[in-house]
Amino acid sequence: MVHTGELLDVLLAGGRRSDRLTHLRHLPARAGEQVDWPAWADPDLVRGYRSLGVERPWRHQAEAADAAWSGRHTVLATSTGSGKSLAFWLPALTAVRADVAAGTLDPGRIESAARRGSVLYLSPTKALAADQLGSVQRVLTASGARDVRVATCDGDTGRDERRWVQEHADVVLTNPDFLHFALLPNHRRWSRFLGSLRYVVVDECHAFRGVFGAHVSAVLRRLHRVSASYAPQQPRLPGSAQEARRPATPGPVFLLASATTSDPAASAARLVGGEGREIVAVTDDASPAGRKTFALWQPPELPSAGGPWSDLLPEADPWATPLPGDAPGPEGSGPVGTGQEQVAEEPDRPRRSATVETADLLADLTAAGARTLAFTRSRRSAESVATIAQEHLDAVDPSLRGVVAAYRGGYLPEERRALEQAIRDGRLRALATTNALELGVDISGLDVVLISGWPGTRVSMWQQAGRSGRAGAEGLVALIAREDPLDTYLVHHPEAIFDTPVEATVFDPANPYVLAPHLCAAAAELPLREEDLPLFGPRTRELLDSLVARGALRRRASGWYWTHAESAARLTDLRGSGGDPVRVVELSTGRMLGTVDAAAADSTVHPGAVYVHQGATFVVDELHLADSVALVSRRDVDYGTWAKWVTTTEIRSVDQERQWGPVRWGFGAVDVTTQVVSYQRKRVPDMQSLGTEVLDLPARTLHTSSVWWTAPAEVLEAAGVTAETAPGALHAAEHASIGLLPLLATCDRWDLGGVSTALHVDTEQATVFVHDAYPGGAGFAERGYELGETWLRATREAIATCRCASGCPACVQSPKCGNANNPLEKAAAIRLLDAVLAHSPGS
Repeated sequence: MVHTGELLDVLLAGGRRSDRLTHLRHLPARAGEQVDWPAWADPDLVRGYRSLGVERPWRHQAEAADAAWSGRHTVLATSTGSGKSLAFWLPALTAVRADVAAGTLDPGRIESAARRGSVLYLSPTKALAADQLGSVQRVLTASGARDVRVATCDGDTGRDERRWVQEHADVVLTNPDFLHFALLPNHRRWSRFLGSLRYVVVDECHAFRGVFGAHVSAVLRRLHRVSASYAPQQPRLPGSAQEARRPATPGPVFLLASATTSDPAASAARLVGGEGREIVAVTDDASPAGRKTFALWQPPELPSAGGPWSDLLPEADPWATPLPGDAPGPEGSGPVGTGQEQVAEEPDRPRRSATVETADLLADLTAAGARTLAFTRSRRSAESVATIAQEHLDAVDPSLRGVVAAYRGGYLPEERRALEQAIRDGRLRALATTNALELGVDISGLDVVLISGWPGTRVSMWQQAGRSGRAGAEGLVALIAREDPLDTYLVHHPEAIFDTPVEATVFDPANPYVLAPHLCAAAAELPLREEDLPLFGPRTRELLDSLVARGALRRRASGWYWTHAESAARLTDLRGSGGDPVRVVELSTGRMLGTVDAAAADSTVHPGAVYVHQGATFVVDELHLADSVALVSRRDVDYGTWAKWVTTTEIRSVDQERQWGPVRWGFGAVDVTTQVVSYQRKRVPDMQSLGTEVLDLPARTLHTSSVWWTAPAEVLEAAGVTAETAPGALHAAEHASIGLLPLLATCDRWDLGGVSTALHVDTEQATVFVHDAYPGGAGFAERGYELGETWLRATREAIATCRCASGCPACVQSPKCGNANNPLEKAAAIRLLDAVLAHSPGS
């Protein structure tokens, strides 16, 4: 392992890159605190853990395990690498083994034929479930415990293997999607397993936020209801784990593992149902931590020149598609309404792209012998960082080219497993990854983590940073700023990163767009009864009445029934991706290369689009949306493709409203209609336009929540904003406000969308809209409405303090603009925001 000081010198290139370092923070080491094993712990399991090097547990592990064993729902919220898995596997496996032992005490007695206890493990991704399977099997093998049957079961599991799991498995590891689409709709086939369910482990539960969190919350409530319907069939054996552990609440005990978040008990209660006081929260991390060096980094400005972009950006990232990362959504999914990066008009002093800067640093660190993860903000950025780093290493030492690879969602499962194993055993030294590796896949012994662009929340940042220096070793982390208002602000305001508490996990289980289809799914599983309604929240009856009126459910005296032939589970997509993933298939061979989330398909795999997979380029021949398949052909091309779309917003209801003099603020439901209309081919790397092609794709309408503010004629006049500059001023203010809202809400700009117009048909005035990019909304726009003045002042400050003259990606340009960042008027936007804020309550 290379010393952290040496690696910092590699980052700084012996001082040649010192001007890019905006702040250096040394986080001190922390000593660990061990305690004795709980008295109830299975002796064989304890011996197994000891043989694997865990002589005694950390105090937080024992506290969480004790709470779970006593039958209390528990959330353990501690740092990456703090050993959260031991805290839930120790009570879970002990319970299963105790039931097995109790059942064999007296084979001659009929009551000894009771079902052995079972455990369900849920994680946000298949990769994490597969990783945990290996961990559990290592513990059981070391313990000599051959009487516990463990298996993963998900969408990739074959029919015969799935039948074995249903009939025999004691511990099943899966994800919420499988629970929603397969297990719960077919719960009768799982009656043995559900009828003896002792524990439900929810791993990395901080990933269940926003609309995805609301979906998972509904799924867990459905699970609780179905498992309770089988519970009365279980006899209670004297001396069994059931007897030793009498739950404080009926049904299985929920044990949740989380990153360090604000108020984890309240978040866990929203997720599984119940009040915060019913959840035991263990938050004091007693594991050791090595000294961590954290660098904030801003890529350099490129030299001023009068030449084209080809002279300024010879290494510009031609494949950057700022889709969201691969978690907490599905592996590789993105919110509705996002699309590809648009190349803007040349700014006055552009900075080197974060993608190219990250690739350079990754290559230098790899050549120096470091083991590194480079987190990127998109699938294509991961591919690009890996490819550029490989090219740099090839020039230094051709043998090093093969030790760097890309990792992202959309790869086939076997590709992802092979990459995970290669980084573990040292065949790979570095991975450029989306946040698919942010979650708990066990990759230890890493020296450095590079974070290319603010990951959206402090929770995610600390999760990614925690990958370096695990198990008490020292580590180096560098956050490399993109040209983005928030990134620029953060690397120059380190207190906003290091001295500010992490966010709470925010989601709304009562979101009607989320809850309504889950009520249909619940009714299809078992008819909904009156006594079930409190489980799903106070708005349940109102939603049921609406579903009956629309013919989705049928009301009878005994309850609510699903009477349709099709599966009710197909009514909703947990990941909010708008449909089944689009498979990317090579036309000549029939080989499936990967998948693209349905909402992003129009802008990423439209006919003529360039698709990149492990550095190889393919061109899309056909896109069949009805069949969810894109057919591609392998071609070496010297260009990339960038989509263009048009967006309109219609106000459906005004839920809240307030006046700032002539300025009106509103919050409510809107319909956002987006249509990809064309794409542009641009030569790589000089980005010269090679032409525009028209597309004929259907429009997509998103029903969501939005905040908006108006600027009537007198405000525009006071700001000196003319009819010619108004569209650009409003557009610039919209972009910057989207970039700054994540400072106030638990989101990033990919969770948001926006529209600005000089005259909106509903408000009849110039209006700026910022909406949640998820059906039904996710609470982010409402947060903007609540903190409108603070939000706009931060937006104005970000634009005014940017050093550029006419607007750049660090202030008013947006990587997700459908109009190629045109028009934009930076100076007029500052004057407009000043005029609006002059009417604010705090003015």
